[in-house]
Amino acid sequence: MGKRAMRITLDLPKKVLSELERKAKAENTSVEGLIADALAASLNDPEAEEEMHLRLSEKYLREAEEFLSKGDLVQASEKGWGAASQAVKAAAARRGIRLGSHGELHRFVSELAKGQEEIRRLWQSAGMLHQNFYENWLPEDMVAGNIGDVRELVRRLVSPSAEPMG
Repeated sequence: MGKRAMRITLDLPKKVLSELERKAKAENTSVEGLIADALAASLNDPEAEEEMHLRLSEKYLREAEEFLSKGDLVQASEKGWGAASQAVKAAAARRGIRLGSHGELHRFVSELAKGQEEIRRLWQSAGMLHQNFYENWLPEDMVAGNIGDVRELVRRLVSPSAEPMG
């Protein structure tokens, strides 16, 4: 991804930010994820959408590892899930598919995993992280192991050899 990138900071009115946070929570995503999805839909450019999701996935994976190093297992878990879901959205965008719900994410991974059983197992580790964000019961070594699984899932989804699927 040697393409030019720009970091933008938005100064949003409290009411707008509050509404974005409410909508993100209702859709079980982050404000960044919500904005990325809206941008992707408006651009109608699968390559740009893929890159946007990959960058967000990489950012979330870094943040997951930072939270893990600080012992914040709840935030590490949610960032790990975010990294996995954004990588799946990137893989879908590469195929011209836009995913909008958890059900769509799971169905897409199910199709990707045909003939690649490890993809399914790695995705399920990400799902455990997502559940841990709400329940906070996983011990640190399991959170760390699942984040490692997410790192491997992202690597597999990003690699050019991750192309099988009808």
